[in-house]
Amino acid sequence: MKKVTGIGGVFFRVKDIDAMKSWYEEHLGIPKGPYGASFTWRLRSNPDQVALTNWSFFAEDNDYYPQEQSVMMNFRVENLEALLKELAQSGIEQVGEMEEYEYGKFAWVNDPEGNKIELWEPVDGAFPDEGPNIVKS
Repeated sequence: MKKVTGIGGVFFRVKDIDAMKSWYEEHLGIPKGPYGASFTWRLRSNPDQVALTNWSFFAEDNDYYPQEQSVMMNFRVENLEALLKELAQSGIEQVGEMEEYEYGKFAWVNDPEGNKIELWEPVDGAFPDEGPNIVKS
Protein backbone atom coordinates (compact mmCIF):
# COMPACT_ATOMS: atom_id res chain seq x y z
CA MET A 1 0.00 0.00 0.00
CA LYS A 2 1.25 3.48 -0.81
CA LYS A 3 1.53 5.44 2.40
CA VAL A 4 2.85 9.00 2.49
CA THR A 5 2.59 10.87 -0.82
CA GLY A 6 4.11 14.19 0.26
CA ILE A 7 4.29 16.85 2.90
CA GLY A 8 0.92 18.46 3.56
CA GLY A 9 2.14 21.05 6.02
CA VAL A 10 4.74 22.22 8.47
CA PHE A 11 3.48 23.80 11.69
CA PHE A 12 5.70 25.85 14.02
CA ARG A 13 5.00 26.85 17.60
CA VAL A 14 6.03 30.51 18.12
CA LYS A 15 5.82 33.30 20.70
CA ASP A 16 4.42 35.97 18.34
CA ILE A 17 2.49 34.70 15.31
CA ASP A 18 2.04 38.12 13.67
CA ALA A 19 5.72 39.01 14.04
CA MET A 20 6.77 35.67 12.57
CA LYS A 21 4.39 36.01 9.63
CA SER A 22 5.73 39.51 8.98
CA TRP A 23 9.36 38.39 9.19
CA TYR A 24 8.84 35.52 6.73
CA GLU A 25 6.92 37.77 4.36
CA GLU A 26 9.46 40.63 4.48
CA HIS A 27 12.63 38.56 4.29
CA LEU A 28 11.62 35.41 2.40
CA GLY A 29 8.56 36.53 0.44
CA ILE A 30 6.17 34.06 2.06
CA PRO A 31 2.78 35.83 2.10
CA LYS A 32 0.96 36.04 5.40
CA GLY A 33 -2.56 34.70 5.22
CA PRO A 34 -4.89 34.05 8.15
CA TYR A 35 -3.54 30.49 8.52
CA GLY A 36 -0.09 31.04 7.07
CA ALA A 37 0.78 30.37 3.43
CA SER A 38 0.20 27.52 1.01
CA PHE A 39 2.69 26.39 -1.61
CA THR A 40 1.25 24.95 -4.80
CA TRP A 41 2.76 22.09 -6.71
CA ARG A 42 1.61 19.48 -9.18
CA LEU A 43 1.31 15.76 -8.76
CA ARG A 44 3.75 13.85 -10.95
CA SER A 45 1.09 11.17 -11.50
CA ASN A 46 -1.51 13.81 -12.46
CA PRO A 47 0.16 17.07 -13.59
CA ASP A 48 -3.21 18.75 -14.17
CA GLN A 49 -4.01 18.56 -10.46
CA VAL A 50 -2.75 21.33 -8.19
CA ALA A 51 -1.78 20.27 -4.67
CA LEU A 52 -0.91 22.38 -1.62
CA THR A 53 1.57 22.27 1.23
CA ASN A 54 0.69 24.54 4.15
CA TRP A 55 3.17 26.65 6.15
CA SER A 56 1.61 27.77 9.41
CA PHE A 57 2.30 29.02 12.92
CA PHE A 58 0.67 28.09 16.24
CA ALA A 59 0.79 30.00 19.52
CA GLU A 60 2.94 28.54 22.29
CA ASP A 61 -0.13 27.75 24.39
CA ASN A 62 -2.21 26.22 21.57
CA ASP A 63 -3.13 22.60 22.29
CA TYR A 64 -3.48 21.35 18.69
CA TYR A 65 -0.29 19.39 19.28
CA PRO A 66 1.81 18.94 22.46
CA GLN A 67 3.24 22.21 23.75
CA GLU A 68 6.67 20.68 24.30
CA GLN A 69 6.77 19.85 20.57
CA SER A 70 7.96 22.91 18.61
CA VAL A 71 7.15 21.54 15.13
CA MET A 72 4.49 19.19 13.80
CA MET A 73 4.62 17.63 10.36
CA ASN A 74 1.51 16.96 8.31
CA PHE A 75 1.92 14.15 5.78
CA ARG A 76 -0.33 13.68 2.76
CA VAL A 77 -1.61 10.11 2.37
CA GLU A 78 -3.75 8.37 -0.25
CA ASN A 79 -6.04 6.22 1.88
CA LEU A 80 -6.11 7.33 5.50
CA GLU A 81 -8.49 4.67 6.80
CA ALA A 82 -6.48 1.81 5.28
CA LEU A 83 -3.24 3.33 6.60
CA LEU A 84 -4.69 3.64 10.11
CA LYS A 85 -5.69 -0.04 10.03
CA GLU A 86 -2.20 -1.02 8.88
CA LEU A 87 -0.59 1.12 11.59
CA ALA A 88 -2.87 -0.40 14.24
CA GLN A 89 -1.82 -3.89 13.11
CA SER A 90 1.77 -2.78 13.76
CA GLY A 91 0.86 -1.63 17.27
CA ILE A 92 0.79 2.09 16.47
CA GLU A 93 -2.19 3.71 18.16
CA GLN A 94 -4.18 6.54 16.67
CA VAL A 95 -4.24 9.70 18.82
CA GLY A 96 -7.84 10.94 19.10
CA GLU A 97 -10.54 10.42 16.51
CA MET A 98 -10.27 10.85 12.76
CA GLU A 99 -11.83 14.13 11.58
CA GLU A 100 -13.37 14.77 8.19
CA TYR A 101 -13.88 18.13 6.44
CA GLU A 102 -14.65 19.24 2.89
CA TYR A 103 -10.87 19.51 2.30
CA GLY A 104 -10.02 16.02 3.56
CA LYS A 105 -9.66 13.54 6.40
CA PHE A 106 -7.22 13.96 9.31
CA ALA A 107 -5.82 11.61 11.93
CA TRP A 108 -2.83 11.63 14.27
CA VAL A 109 -0.24 9.18 15.55
CA ASN A 110 2.92 9.53 17.63
CA ASP A 111 6.35 8.49 16.40
CA PRO A 112 8.60 6.38 18.67
CA GLU A 113 9.89 9.52 20.46
CA GLY A 114 6.38 10.82 21.16
CA ASN A 115 6.21 13.45 18.39
CA LYS A 116 2.63 13.91 17.22
CA ILE A 117 2.29 13.53 13.45
CA GLU A 118 -0.74 14.58 11.42
CA LEU A 119 -1.91 12.38 8.54
CA TRP A 120 -4.07 14.02 5.90
CA GLU A 121 -5.99 12.49 3.01
CA PRO A 122 -6.55 15.70 1.04
CA VAL A 123 -9.29 16.83 -1.28
CA ASP A 124 -7.07 19.19 -3.26
CA GLY A 125 -9.89 20.58 -5.37
CA ALA A 126 -11.42 22.07 -2.20
CA PHE A 127 -8.70 24.74 -2.07
CA PRO A 128 -8.28 27.68 -4.41
CA ASP A 129 -5.00 27.70 -6.35
CA GLU A 130 -5.05 31.50 -6.44
CA GLY A 131 -5.14 34.05 -3.66
CA PRO A 132 -3.03 36.31 -1.46
CA ASN A 133 -1.60 33.51 0.68
CA ILE A 134 -0.74 31.13 -2.21
CA VAL A 135 2.88 30.72 -3.28
CA LYS A 136 2.98 29.30 -6.80
CA SER A 137 5.83 27.01 -7.71
